[in-house]
Amino acid sequence: MRPIRAMLVLAVAALPAACTHDSFTPNINSVVGDYHLQSLTTTDLGGPRDWVAMGATLTISLAPNGTTSGRLFMPGAGSGGGDVDVEMSGTWTLAVATVEFYPSFDTLLRDVTFIASENRLIGDHAYGSSGVSVRIVLTK
Repeated sequence: MRPIRAMLVLAVAALPAACTHDSFTPNINSVVGDYHLQSLTTTDLGGPRDWVAMGATLTISLAPNGTTSGRLFMPGAGSGGGDVDVEMSGTWTLAVATVEFYPSFDTLLRDVTFIASENRLIGDHAYGSSGVSVRIVLTK
C-alpha cells in the first residue's frame, strides 16, 4: 500500500508543473494594435501556396472603437492574374477570444475567423467541399 501512496504523492506534487496556464485574456485593450502578416497559406488541389514568399503583405490596425485600417497586397491573386491591392478600412469585433473582420472590400479576411493570443491572431478557414483552405497568422 505504501508504494501506491508514494506514487500518488509524487503525481499530485508534479501536477502544477504539468498544467500550464496561459495568463493572456483577450479583451479590447489587449487585442487592439498594429498587426503585420507573418504567414498566409492557401491550399487547394494543387497543394499549398505560401503567399508571403510570393510577396504578399498585410498591415491592419485594430482601433479600440472597432474600426480597422491598413492594406492588403497579394501579387497575382486578382481576377485574370492581376494583383489584389486594397485598403483594409472596415470594422472588427471581439467575442471571447474570437476576432472577426468586416472590411469595406470583399477580401479573404471576411471569411476567416481568428483566435486571439498574446500579440498574435491566427485564422483558418475551409471553403466547403471545394478543397480550398486558408491559414493566416498576424503578429503585433
